[in-house]
Amino acid sequence: MANLESKYMGIPVKNPFVMGACSLTAHMDSIKKINEIGAGALVIQSLFEEQVQLQKYKLEEDVQMYDNWHAEMTDIFPDVEHGGPEEHLMWVRKAKEVSSIPVIASLNAINIDTWVDWAVKLEQTGVDGLELNFFAIPNDFDKSATDIETDQIEALKAIKKKVKIPVSVKLSAFYTSPLDIIKKMDDVGVAGFVLFNRFFHPSFDIEKETSSFPFNLSGPADHRLPLRFVGMLAGNIKGSLCASNGIHTGADAVEVLLAGADVFQAVSTVYRNGLEVIGTIVADVEEWMNRKGYTSLDDFRGKLSVERNPDRFAYKRAQYVRMLLRSDEYIKRPKLI
Repeated sequence: MANLESKYMGIPVKNPFVMGACSLTAHMDSIKKINEIGAGALVIQSLFEEQVQLQKYKLEEDVQMYDNWHAEMTDIFPDVEHGGPEEHLMWVRKAKEVSSIPVIASLNAINIDTWVDWAVKLEQTGVDGLELNFFAIPNDFDKSATDIETDQIEALKAIKKKVKIPVSVKLSAFYTSPLDIIKKMDDVGVAGFVLFNRFFHPSFDIEKETSSFPFNLSGPADHRLPLRFVGMLAGNIKGSLCASNGIHTGADAVEVLLAGADVFQAVSTVYRNGLEVIGTIVADVEEWMNRKGYTSLDDFRGKLSVERNPDRFAYKRAQYVRMLLRSDEYIKRPKLI
């Protein structure tokens, strides 16, 4: 019988399925169901910098409301308990209380003070780990890639000084050299790397001539990007590897595990197929392991990483050249009229 137990950021998980941060991890009913169906861990929906700043603005506005009242009435203060981010902390704590699986908080900030302050507050909820979402919209012509990466490294160092729970980073694939920045973060002591984040991009309604923001679910082939980088990183860094983006089936999950992932995150397939797909994916991985004679994930994890794959060109550009030169083997050409 296959044993699907793994470790992520040093945290034991009963299987490698991690429910990624989304609206489904923001409600107690679905959180309970994710536990019951059998996910290995879950990441709570992110707390965003905008929420924190909005709370600060409202607090200042409420406090200033009483500036002109008489001194005898200074015992009247604005009621801000459980508002905004504070409410987030309250239900993160409740999610931890109702969960039998590890719960990871998620933070998406910009300013270093926000990163540190709220990392500490999230740790105090009792969560097992903390996932930091790093992405900088390149909208400043005067800010270099080095500046952006330096800011992120400094934020990591500051957070690591203040919190004791394991910290992971969820990264984009848009760094000039992802391996370089990941190695630098690994040296800082990051416990896990989630590869990669999926972003919402603007679109336009051409009839109304306005901006729109359509839901941006992944497709099954999208897992090939994290697979490539997981495969190159496996065995070369100390932190755990979590493949994310485009993992829709048990077969996709097996692929990223073969590349060297410790765990994988999924969201889009759950939106498309319902929470029950969590159990289906876990069962399919187990069935594949039993069929292959593997008793644990370690028996095959990283078997096709860059260090162990017998096809030494699998992770290199030469693979693309091979496809161009032998396209008939890879692509079914349309019939000519």
